[in-house]
Amino acid sequence: MSTHFQQNTRRQRHQLLFEDQLTVDQCGSIKTIEQLRRHLQTAIEIEHSTIPVYLTALYSIKDGSNTFAAQTIQGIVIEEMLHMVLAANLLNAVGGHPAINTRHFVPSYPTYLPHSSDEFLVPLQKFSKDAIAVFLDIEKPAKRFAPPEADHYETIGQFYQAIKHALRHLQHVTPGGIFTGDPARQITPEHYYGSGGKLLAIHNLDDATLAIDEIVGQGEGMNGSIIDPDHRLFGQDIEYAHYFRFNEIMVERMYLPTDSPQAPPSGRPVAVEWDAAYNMHPNPKMADYEKGSELWNKTYEFNRTYMALLTGLHNACNGKPETFMATIPLMYDLKYKALELMKTPIGNGETAGPSFEFVE
Repeated sequence: MSTHFQQNTRRQRHQLLFEDQLTVDQCGSIKTIEQLRRHLQTAIEIEHSTIPVYLTALYSIKDGSNTFAAQTIQGIVIEEMLHMVLAANLLNAVGGHPAINTRHFVPSYPTYLPHSSDEFLVPLQKFSKDAIAVFLDIEKPAKRFAPPEADHYETIGQFYQAIKHALRHLQHVTPGGIFTGDPARQITPEHYYGSGGKLLAIHNLDDATLAIDEIVGQGEGMNGSIIDPDHRLFGQDIEYAHYFRFNEIMVERMYLPTDSPQAPPSGRPVAVEWDAAYNMHPNPKMADYEKGSELWNKTYEFNRTYMALLTGLHNACNGKPETFMATIPLMYDLKYKALELMKTPIGNGETAGPSFEFVE
């Protein structure tokens, strides 16, 4: 992750967003501030659940290979971190308290996306076509005019659209409004190390709407139409949504400015070496190894670092935003410990790998 946190020029991005015409009764079960807070906690959990999955594939790519794929996944990880922080800012803005380092927060892989319709499992696995296929499922765009879905959602975009409607409804019907959180709990650009989009401190409905649009636009990016004043589907200096960037890896070809989001990319080929990855055993667990053995200890130390990172993020999002930058060394350490595991043979031509498990 050596370049994860360097500032770079932010490119223009297409955001393919939902029509905003449904009533709150059509938006699912978010009808009270308590329900809204629970769903925003779920939003943090959703964003976090993708990060170990993407990082595992990224770390498994061997040095000197798959440059395009590695850079693509790395950039998307940066943006998922941004989404997680934005979701925490949203929860803090409405008087909630993000819970980021609890046993409940940490998934047990393979897992379904939190509170989704459980249509597919998300595993920890090496870089491969199977892994990219799962990434495409995660970032799948909603169908045109798909309704908001607060619970058992089919796409992440539909889930966020339900939150957007609930924010607007509750702000309208609540005396004094719902944005009662302490502004000092917001993670702001001065606290944040990353690029990959626009970090917003959230103080009102307009801020909240922009934050959700940022998350949805970067992730799936589409709902059957593209917001683009000159009607180009893709163009120079445009940053594609995650779904399309993963699709470039899958089909080994880049998009052209004239390509349609409904069609495969037709630009120049990109080199993808599907076998140039450590043959990590999927979904490793500490329980796979004898307690106290070398591999158990290495996996445990990885998970201790992972939990220290989550605790650092938890503290930063719960009143200590100035400590956010202190998590950077832990992110580097996490990578090195993961690579050490991936270089450790376990038999049958496979290696160990990071398990991203909760430990005390």
